[in-house]
Parts: sequence; structure tokens; C-alpha cells
Amino acid sequence: QVQLVESGGGLVQPGGSLRLSCAASGFTFSTYAMNWYRQAPGKERELVATIISESTNYADSVKGRFTISRDNAKNTVTLQMNSLKPEDTAVYYCNADGPTWLSYSSRRRYWGQGTQVTVSS
Repeated sequence: QVQLVESGGGLVQPGGSLRLSCAASGFTFSTYAMNWYRQAPGKERELVATIISESTNYADSVKGRFTISRDNAKNTVTLQMNSLKPEDTAVYYCNADGPTWLSYSSRRRYWGQGTQVTVSS
């Protein structure tokens, strides 16, 4: 059974930091691209950060502030969020997409339940 379990969300003041973690099980973690998405109230879900092997990519809105990393030995992916802004407030979702050698239409995609991040003074 596939599971993605996020943790680390919460309330933080503007300029603060949070570290989100996602623990994965039930699939071959190292062969999947791992992503963090977020969805703010009234907005569409957006891709925040991606890591494929050791290659990373970020949305323009978080570049230089967020860092995604993965530990294939522990089947975890983390999102370090620094210099947080009120507009970062959203539910953050962990996503697995793979195996990466398959075509887009053949890959499997899994989602975690989400963790709330609120940036407010």
C-alpha cells in the first residue's frame, strides 16, 4: 500500500522558517520524481519544487528561499522553507511521480494528505 505522510507544517511569522518532511512507503522511492505542491484558498494547486535524482527545480516564487532534498535510504523528501511570506500560506502536498523512465501517460502519481502552512504575524 502506497503512503505519503507529510509533517512539519504549522504557524510561523513572516521571515521565519519551516521544514516539511514526507515519508514514503509502498513503492520504489528512488525511481520516482518527488514534488511539493501547494494550494492556497481559492487558488489552483501549484508546483513548488521538484527533485529527480539530485536535480532540482523550483517555482520562481520560491527560488532562493526554499530547498528540496531527498534521502533515498530513508525514503524521505524534505522542503526547507526560509524567509517565509504571507503569500506562502497554503496546504502543502507531497507528490510522487514515476518511475521516471516511463512515458508521462504511463507513470503513477501518488499524493499525501497535505499539511497546512500559515505565515502570519
